[in-house]
Parts: sequence; C-alpha cells; structure tokens
Amino acid sequence: MKDQPDLKLLSTFLAVVEHGSMAAAAATLGYVPSAVSQHVAALERDLGVELLVRRPGSRLILTSAGRSLARAAADLFEATARFRDAADGIARREVAELRVGAYPSAVSHLFPGVLSALRPRERGVRVRLIIVETHAGLPRVRSGDLDLLIAYRYLPEDPPVASAELALTSLGHEPLVLVAGPQPGGRPLALEDCLDREWTSGLAHSPDRRLLHRWAGELGIAPEVTLETEDLHSMLAMIRAGLAVGWIPAGLLDGSLTDGEHGGGGVQRVVLPPGSAPMRREILAVSRPGTRPPIADELIALLTRALRDVGA
Repeated sequence: MKDQPDLKLLSTFLAVVEHGSMAAAAATLGYVPSAVSQHVAALERDLGVELLVRRPGSRLILTSAGRSLARAAADLFEATARFRDAADGIARREVAELRVGAYPSAVSHLFPGVLSALRPRERGVRVRLIIVETHAGLPRVRSGDLDLLIAYRYLPEDPPVASAELALTSLGHEPLVLVAGPQPGGRPLALEDCLDREWTSGLAHSPDRRLLHRWAGELGIAPEVTLETEDLHSMLAMIRAGLAVGWIPAGLLDGSLTDGEHGGGGVQRVVLPPGSAPMRREILAVSRPGTRPPIADELIALLTRALRDVGA
C-alpha cells in the first residue's frame, strides 16, 4: 500500500459508490467507462483488497472493505473541503477566534455593549477576552499569544509605542475626573478643600501616579497619597467611603457620579481651579503589524464610538 492515497482514484471510487455503476460514474466524471474500471482496479491493487463485486447485468456490490473505504474517503474529502474553506478564509484574513486582551475597567464598562453590538458568535467567530494590564499584555502581543490588546497610556512618553513589532491605533482619550465622597447636604467641594485630605493613586512609579505628580507640580500643590493600589475599583470604593480623594477614569464612574446636590452611594466631582488643564488617558489598540483581521477592525471601531460616548 502506498504511504499516501491517490486522491484521483479515491474520487473515482466514490463516484462509482454514489451512482452504483461504472457507466454512471464515468458520465458524471467525464471519463469513458473503461477508465473508471481501470481506476478502481488500480485502487484495489494499491490496497491489496477487493472493493467491489462485479456481476454482469446487476448493480455493483460493495465488499466490507469497500464500505469501510467509502466511509473513510468521504470523511477525507469532507475534511479537505473544510480545510480549503478555512485556508480561503485565512487568505481573506478571516479568523475563527480572536484573542483580545484588555485592562479591567475596559472589560467591565466598554466590552459588554461592544460585544453585544458586534455579536461575533453569530458570525462564526469566538472572541476570547482576557483581562490583562497594559504592561503585562504588550509581551503577549509580541509573542502572538494575543491578537489585539486594548491598552492605556497616561503620559505620551510611556509605552506602548509603535515599533517594528507593534502597531498602534488610538481609540481616543478617556477623561479623568477628580472625585471625593459625597458631601453633607451635597455642597460643592473645591480643590482647596481636599489638600489636607488623604489621596489615593497608583504605586510610586506607576503611570497614573506620575501623572498626578506632574499635575500637582503645575498647580504648586503636594497631595499626600496614603492609599496606594493598582486596582481602580478599590480606589473608587475608598473614595466612595469618604476615605480618600483621587482621579478616576470617567468610564468607571458610570452611575456613581452625583450631581453635587444629592449624596447617596456615589462620589462627587471636585471643582477645579479655572483654567485647569483637562486630565485624561489615551486608549490604544495594539497589534502586530499587518496581522489584524477584519473583525478586529470592527471591534476597534465600536470601542472608539463607545469611548467617545464616555467622554461626551
């Protein structure tokens, strides 16, 4: 037996099985009946078994070996067709699964609505969503473990930066809001009222902490950070409890920001001095150059619109 089956002989054999005669198979394939007979005989020689019982004037009868081969050959051609479809899709940059990494607050506040609008499963695509911070996600994009990373950048000199390994698409800027716990009677809270309070921010050399120091230096103030955490939800919980003041991304404040007239369980915006520069962080889509499938571009477009709504 040959190491690899002769697909031409197998195709002829399946046509004979399907149509029940050499003549009918020949008409379908465009061969003469003798050529079909020769193909089947050659296949039997290759395998060393009889596949068909030939009786003049009656329908061909499959042997047990012929039945087994017919099932296996049908499976082979079906798998080959699926492979060709997949290869064609890959050539058109279609994928069955898109592995997307994103920072936690994007997963909780942007992706639910975006994935509902995209409906990838209905299009035969699975979006595998992985919660990962920007600094940890960048090596996974470079290695190919992630197809797309939704990242943030607090300062323009910080990573991610475009390179031969990384392509960047800016989705826009998410505003940062300085907030404190609700005040008794809903009275407005000015920045000067917060200078002797405890503040919360990231760890000493984290991007948001450096942005805080840069902002404070420009205003000539020195807020005391006593609650350090990389978890924005923990920051918000501390602020909501009245234990700290801090800068929180606007997307995380959905439903939590009071209007200054009602207390409740939310947080209250701190009134900044006139002319204060807006605080914000840039949101970016990071991928390897030239590898983004169409559904990734659609996802990016939807995230861009969702982020625009946050900043409105």
